[in-house]
Amino acid sequence: MMNKRILMGIAFVAAIALGVALGRSWGPAAVDSGTGSGSAEREILYWVAPMDPNYRRDEPGQSPMGMDLTPVYADEVDGQPGVVSIDPTVVSNLGVRTARAALGPLPRVIETVGYVSYDEGTMQHVHTRVDGWIERLDAKAVGDRIEAGQLLFELYSPMLVNAQQEYLAALSSGNAALIAASEDRLAALGVTDGEVGQLRERRQVRERVRVDAQSAGVIANLGVREGMYVTPATDILSIAEIDRVWVLAEVFERQSAWVSEGQEAMVELDYLPEQTWRGVVDYVYPELDPETRTLTVRLRFDNQTESLRPNMFARVTIRGHATDDVVHVPREAVIRGGNLDRVVVAIGEGRFRAQPVDLGIESGDRIEILSGIAANDEIVVSGQFLIDSESNIKSALTRMDSGEESSAEDHSGHDMGDDR
Repeated sequence: MMNKRILMGIAFVAAIALGVALGRSWGPAAVDSGTGSGSAEREILYWVAPMDPNYRRDEPGQSPMGMDLTPVYADEVDGQPGVVSIDPTVVSNLGVRTARAALGPLPRVIETVGYVSYDEGTMQHVHTRVDGWIERLDAKAVGDRIEAGQLLFELYSPMLVNAQQEYLAALSSGNAALIAASEDRLAALGVTDGEVGQLRERRQVRERVRVDAQSAGVIANLGVREGMYVTPATDILSIAEIDRVWVLAEVFERQSAWVSEGQEAMVELDYLPEQTWRGVVDYVYPELDPETRTLTVRLRFDNQTESLRPNMFARVTIRGHATDDVVHVPREAVIRGGNLDRVVVAIGEGRFRAQPVDLGIESGDRIEILSGIAANDEIVVSGQFLIDSESNIKSALTRMDSGEESSAEDHSGHDMGDDR
């Protein structure tokens, strides 16, 4: 009985030992078989963050934004340098949009800003021709409306008083030459013919001489107050008409060749967004502003409703002549670099390539492409920066791999040379 139990124990221990041995011998083979099956299906090169192609890992996990990393498979990588393949789901998540490069004329549209100004052709500046004092001032404040013939101010001047007395003395003498000389002197001092006639009729000196407005408008500048002493050099006041105004627009230097007199122009104001004023380019100034590096363009508008008020800020659109047929793309599609501008081209089946381009004129929301792409090429207009970043990384890795292989070959050749 005892021998039978001993034999059964030995058999049990032998069975365990055999199982362990079989497990050790078969385990690696099974793992190798599984690995071989996985590699036969799809090989994963690395894992990348869905929203940041620069974030890569050798194993699954989460990105800094808390999103699951996406695998990049070997069969998704195109053989061309700079070409990347992106899963359609990722493309959708990134919000990638595309548009075709167009071939056709590109309008030279200038969108800029300006400000409303008085029409300087209607501006009247008032000065005196003698020294004196402002005894009465009817023009009280800037912006006051003035009618033609309205009294602006009355001036007391000892020189004018003496000139009137001399004229009355000449009239009393009856000397025609002396009378003519006295009238000429009064006219030279700014006394009007009507006032000279009144003086001839009344035969009485007026201590205050009237100064009346020669045209209607508003007071654009007022440099005096009642009782002030003035000289011919004093800027007393300025009157400007308001029914015609200028809009002075600033055009960038790179667009200065697009604008010329007679071109259609439109003006919009913030306080009346529903209204557009249409006019033409009246004058292009000959020089650029040395500080802003812009060219001033003058637009003239009728302003009977007085909606355009001087010093208002305005948005200006000037339509120049269109170009010949050129290839152009949306402005948002262009990735600008220091020495290299580029766009991302969609080449089909979820593959994209960063393509260097030479840029031409920029008009509105379109940019001319001189070289690099052709008409009807599919261009990425949204999400292109992430794709371009991924493309640059792949190109850099390709160059690094090529450099390592070249170094290995050079090193191998060097060793062979040493052996020889």
